[in-house]
Amino acid sequence: MPPGVNMTATAAPRPSTAPKTPPLPEAKPETLGLSRPRLQAMSDAFKREIDKGTVPGVTVLVARRGQVGWFEALGKQSPAASAPMALDSIFRIFSMTKPIVSVGIMALVEDGHLLLGDPVAKFIPEFADQKVGVVSGGRLELVPPKRPMTVQDLLRHTSGLTYEHQGDGPVHKLYQESRVRSRKITNAEHAALVASFPLVCHPGDEFNYSRSTDILGRIIEVISGKSLGTYLTERILAPLQMTETGFSTSEANVGRLAQPFEADPWTGDKVALFNMLEQPVMESGGGGLVSTTMDYARFALMLRNGGTLDGARIIGRKTLELMASDHLGPHVVTNGTLLSPGHGFGLGFAVRTQAGIAPFPGSVGQYFWSGIAGTFFWIDPKEDLFTVFMSQGPGQRDFTRTLVRDLVYAAVD
Repeated sequence: MPPGVNMTATAAPRPSTAPKTPPLPEAKPETLGLSRPRLQAMSDAFKREIDKGTVPGVTVLVARRGQVGWFEALGKQSPAASAPMALDSIFRIFSMTKPIVSVGIMALVEDGHLLLGDPVAKFIPEFADQKVGVVSGGRLELVPPKRPMTVQDLLRHTSGLTYEHQGDGPVHKLYQESRVRSRKITNAEHAALVASFPLVCHPGDEFNYSRSTDILGRIIEVISGKSLGTYLTERILAPLQMTETGFSTSEANVGRLAQPFEADPWTGDKVALFNMLEQPVMESGGGGLVSTTMDYARFALMLRNGGTLDGARIIGRKTLELMASDHLGPHVVTNGTLLSPGHGFGLGFAVRTQAGIAPFPGSVGQYFWSGIAGTFFWIDPKEDLFTVFMSQGPGQRDFTRTLVRDLVYAAVD
């Protein structure tokens, strides 16, 4: 390890059933155009938040020009144990699963197995008869969609599908009252269940964050003839040597699991996240993976490199350019607060479209996504910068996402 790279590791070896994830190239911050004092200020800021009880602990990895300039673990891995947070702690990454699955579906596009404009019903027939739910006079009326839902709609969340926690309308209540959140149903059963609900809007009209990527995961299964987990391992995770990313982890890794506070420190509400040791029946393409900071950094470096890492090509450069471009445009209504002002959405990532307006720094062309438990990553092609941030603090995720952006960009010379 070169001197000056801030690496923190646990004192004792930690058991694992998987081969160790290869590290990324490292360099002193100064040689990468990163300010060491500002990075230390970032570290100090997160230490203050940990001391205040905002989150149990965090990891932060900052890379520029393809090399890691800062990687540290702060605080505790679990509030109920004395073990410190570690560089190889394992996290629920929830919706940071989505970019991986989106790359997986685009690899099938590159292979000629499907087109972005293909109707979803071509692969999952249950979607052929789905109607749009329109509230009129206090009643839910079902009308035919103006056009079929497409694979592109799933990727950019203009499908008309939704999440049960994204509203309280009659369609959302159908989601809430169903088994759609169960980890004990198959991906096929989940897709059929989602297809049985009305759409919240006509496909293409609105951006609604949704279970769309779960449906992409089912399309992958239909086309490949493999489980989603097997396909992702063979096509993306194994080639990238992301050895500790999957839909569950082994009992041997029980001492490496990052955990949240039992109750939210700001609201007092109980925090309940899924058991990382339990192999689910439903392999959620929208939010089911667990991973480590270094594993996800390898995925991010592949994206930064234009689709390759260590000689393995995962996706084509032009395909990735398409994915990291805005696919909404001015005609699409953006609902909710997930997309900040000055941002659009591509094929699996949010995309910054304007330098200003948003209340945090970044560059036009930056693309990113996050997970509901507190994980976050972004790639800034203009600055040749990427960051992976991990924590398990669901209620604090908006705050920590903005904080880490402010602090990392302050360190860019």
